[in-house]
Amino acid sequence: MIKNYQKFLDIYTEFIFIEHIPKDCDMIFLPGNAYPEVGIRAAELYREKIAEHILVSGRYSITDGAFRGAASQKACYPGGYDTEADFLSDVLQRHGVPIEAILKEDQATFTYENALYSRRLLEDAGMEVTRAAIVCQAFHARRSLMYYQLVFPQTEFIVCPTTTQGISKDNWYLSQKGIDMVLGEVARCSGQFRGIFADLLAGGMPQLPVKKG
Repeated sequence: MIKNYQKFLDIYTEFIFIEHIPKDCDMIFLPGNAYPEVGIRAAELYREKIAEHILVSGRYSITDGAFRGAASQKACYPGGYDTEADFLSDVLQRHGVPIEAILKEDQATFTYENALYSRRLLEDAGMEVTRAAIVCQAFHARRSLMYYQLVFPQTEFIVCPTTTQGISKDNWYLSQKGIDMVLGEVARCSGQFRGIFADLLAGGMPQLPVKKG
């Protein structure tokens, strides 16, 4: 049956699972999540010297309302983190990234805010980013890229994802969880951007959030 639907599967796979060959960048962007595998991948790229800084972004998921700790490898990361940014910063440091190489944004609660708040942090720091890597969960690659491209229109992006939750481009269609996650991302890539497209048609542009405090 899978063979009969291969073209159908290929369309979704190619759309969602983006991956580029790593190359030198000005910055590594690490959108918030609870999976240490993503931080470990970002640390690997840092050790390979593709960039001098990693910008970690994330408070917690807007649907959770709090950071609930590591979603995997819990024994290695038992807790005590207030935000995704705190958690991922710890992962990075444990895997060889010095604290001075980490830029941290800890207010974003969804992917669009990850991009917007990261841009604000960089503008405040007077840092320009011509090329950047995005390190994210493999099935989150398309939506991450779309948001960061929207907010950083002059930046070239390369996507360096990693497999989490056992869901990869090679097996997502073999489990109900994989199907739900990937087709859910397809739906979000249309649903979440509907309002943004309306604003763009009306001549609007993405706006940076107002600073808190």
